[in-house]
Amino acid sequence: MENTIPEKGPITDDLINRMNRWWRAANYLSACQLYLLDNPLLKKPLTWDMIKKKIVGHWGTVPGQNFIFTHLNREIKRYDLDLILLSGPGHGGNFFIANDYLDGSYSEIYPNISQDEEGMQKLFKQFSFPGGVPSHCAPETPGSIHEGGELGYSLAHGCGAVFDNPDLIAAVVVGDGEAETGPLATSWHINKFINPIGDGAVLPILNLNGYKIANPTIFGRMSHEELVDFFHGCGWEPYFVEGDDPIPMHKKMAETMDIVIEKIKDIQKNARESGDATRPVWPMIVLRTPKGWTGPKVVDGNRIEGNFLAHQVPVMMDKPEHLQILSDWLHSYKPEELFDEGGHLMPDIASLAPEGNRRIGMNPHANGGKLLHDLRMPDFRDYAFDIGHHGEKESQDTQNLGAFIRDIFKLNAEAKNFRIFSPDENNSNRFQDVFEVENRDWNAAQTDEDDHLSRFGRVMDSMLSEHMCEGWLEGYLLTGRHGFFDTYEAFSRIIDSMAAQHAKWLKVCNQLPWREQIASLNLMMCSTVWQQDHNGFTHQDPGFMDHIANKKADVVRIYLPPATNCQHSTLDHGLPARNYVDVII
Repeated sequence: MENTIPEKGPITDDLINRMNRWWRAANYLSACQLYLLDNPLLKKPLTWDMIKKKIVGHWGTVPGQNFIFTHLNREIKRYDLDLILLSGPGHGGNFFIANDYLDGSYSEIYPNISQDEEGMQKLFKQFSFPGGVPSHCAPETPGSIHEGGELGYSLAHGCGAVFDNPDLIAAVVVGDGEAETGPLATSWHINKFINPIGDGAVLPILNLNGYKIANPTIFGRMSHEELVDFFHGCGWEPYFVEGDDPIPMHKKMAETMDIVIEKIKDIQKNARESGDATRPVWPMIVLRTPKGWTGPKVVDGNRIEGNFLAHQVPVMMDKPEHLQILSDWLHSYKPEELFDEGGHLMPDIASLAPEGNRRIGMNPHANGGKLLHDLRMPDFRDYAFDIGHHGEKESQDTQNLGAFIRDIFKLNAEAKNFRIFSPDENNSNRFQDVFEVENRDWNAAQTDEDDHLSRFGRVMDSMLSEHMCEGWLEGYLLTGRHGFFDTYEAFSRIIDSMAAQHAKWLKVCNQLPWREQIASLNLMMCSTVWQQDHNGFTHQDPGFMDHIANKKADVVRIYLPPATNCQHSTLDHGLPARNYVDVII
């Protein structure tokens, strides 16, 4: 069987040329989504009435991400991978839509966007258009669990996705602008929490195109030696693929992808056969290509390709001479060599796509509700605090909750589908009882004095970053598992925007019948304003509740249990719920 699958054989010129044609097709579809209302196959000369009146969207990151998607398809087929893709660079979602369309997954979910000339015209018109689809990898995008509209969370989401998912690879495209954000800069340390036996693998791919919207990127202006030192210092083994000549770049990328996938598989095989989960040095890829690769070289005397001016729309349709520039650009992909007269992708190109659920757009992990199993819950009444007579007993609400959470871990130990997340606060939030059955996740160096650290732990409180805890939990939930995030109320404000973005994601998912419901995001605010006089004004801020209260009740809910037993009931209600953001004060 393997001999009939070219991807499993050597990297031949024929295979590279077919991959280059897939890439050209993806670039063509991506560019046309920005501009065209009609004439999708360029059978007629372009005229102004075929162009959108307002051109909005992004181009600069798109060709590099199309290049990555093309090569991930080959790796999926070569190694029969269970792989999802997270796009971190933000906008540029036309790349993901284009590849979903090429492999057929888009048309399966949206039959009106058919794989022919009529469907292609609709595909182009809907992008960044009123009543259409957004310009980033939104919930409407098959295969996406990560909305890049806000930067910084891609690696955290990818890492959360692979926890307790030993066969899954999360390929994460990190924008070099995104890499300058605090959450992403922190995220390079995820490798200290991934267990090569029980977890899957994250493959970071730094999309190093050198520019942000109006400035160079920091990574783009670092020397090669500095980049190597940086990633070595963070515990990664970087592999570099650099250039702008497509055919040699395809060959280099294919060779490098084989190396890193085989390294991942070797790491996991050795760990699983030996039982040794010691932290390995995981591979990553640095892909350095021009921003706006294959786009217009010069417009109005300004360099576009390889410059920050390629970030958004590379040629605005505001001058008569721009129509010819656009026509020349789109024709440069030679769509007549990629699609037949009816607009169908040529069979030798279409055959490059993985099949069924192995397609990135159809992977069940990217529609996590398909994999979701109900959480086994103990009866919360068994953990009731016997109040006795007034003033007779003293206790603390979250301390009483600890035993309840401990037994949720026990009941779901075999399923391995429950984790709790907290920024170094499990003890101060009084959940020590969970350590009777679980440990903290930690895969860096350990000493005898450490408190409940384990390479196999599933209490995620060993990293002092609210961003990471929230991002891990979101990735975990989005791929069909359960958990909650507990933190001091005052510092929950750090993840204000993350929680809002997740709420937006859920709101859109509620309008998409093909998106299966996922477990609710439960956020527990401990050490509230009323308890913080000893820490002073710095630890007093109930503003997270204000932030959530202005959201629609069909997505968010706020609970203020007045007593410890009410708190048990609230968590019993919130954890099994679906598609909500629950805030428990």
